[in-house]
Amino acid sequence: MAVSAPDRDALRILGDRTRPLTRSSERVLPAPAALAPLLPDGGLRRGSTVATGGSGATLLALALAGAPTASGSWVAVVGMPALGLLAGSELGLVLERVVLVDEPDPQAWPTVVAALLDAFEVVVVRPTRRIGPSEQRRLLARARDRGAVLVRAGGRPDAWAEAPDLRVAVVASAWLGLGPGHGHLQARRATVEVTGRRAAARPRRADLWLPGPDGRLAPLESPSVPIAPVHPIAPAPLREVG
Repeated sequence: MAVSAPDRDALRILGDRTRPLTRSSERVLPAPAALAPLLPDGGLRRGSTVATGGSGATLLALALAGAPTASGSWVAVVGMPALGLLAGSELGLVLERVVLVDEPDPQAWPTVVAALLDAFEVVVVRPTRRIGPSEQRRLLARARDRGAVLVRAGGRPDAWAEAPDLRVAVVASAWLGLGPGHGHLQARRATVEVTGRRAAARPRRADLWLPGPDGRLAPLESPSVPIAPVHPIAPAPLREVG
């Protein structure tokens, strides 16, 4: 389902249609089995913020949102027009319970996200501009009050200064299937690290398929190919030609 933003009437209608099926007393939403051992509560604590990072930020966000949809929750995704829904489906995202919202005008962005936090149990965002401290605090308070989980799927590192409750990031990865000048990408082995506040202050890591040969997220039991650390690629210097 896709809606334009910031259509307040449409958001209210969606809120009526997507009232949570999970009882609010259940303080933890489910997480993918491969990631659950890394999370302090074994799932996504209601009212928390989660930031995904590294080369697999979008896939991690889709995987984290997928497990709640499988148990009946609804997910709203704001302003990610190039989102790979097929990849999300393979990672467990139930597409019938996903609402895509167009990128709001910058001035309306906090209002639209706040309205979605009222109606959805998981809201996935990728801010394209810096969100001010007062706006951040207001959205975090809304998430805590409504028992929703706000997931920031990668994006500009300076867009959101407030530290998340959990940060789930790919810190190393290696693609399989490519040879010297031939082949195709078949799967990616990734080292995923979870850090954060309080019980998550001590980092936890695991080697996972992200995605595996079948497109799914799964534990990597017996690593056989070295996983190289991820380093940012600096742009090549420009030089005058001719």
